[in-house]
Amino acid sequence: MDPCTRAPGTPAREAAEFVRFCRARRRVGWPDLYDEMWVVASRRLFRGYGLGELGELGIGFSLFQTIELAAMVAAVIADEPQVARRGTAGARHGLAIVATPLETAPATA
Repeated sequence: MDPCTRAPGTPAREAAEFVRFCRARRRVGWPDLYDEMWVVASRRLFRGYGLGELGELGIGFSLFQTIELAAMVAAVIADEPQVARRGTAGARHGLAIVATPLETAPATA
């Protein structure tokens, strides 16, 4: 296989980078990530790419493209290292759990 040719069903490198960029901005799962992706695209926050440029990469936001987009996002997330995904299960459902150590005040005499 030519190293420049991507396997069928795998997202283009820039499309995967767009998904990762959006996910880094807001660690949520689908469908909330769709909303974040739309915001990023409409404001051209990723490399200045708008809806047209992202459409050329296979990222479409129409109702008819939702299934393909969700599959692409799932493939990109599945390729993330386990370490990066650890602790985000609660965040996917709109709940973030943050553990903070308890600090004890110094004893006063």
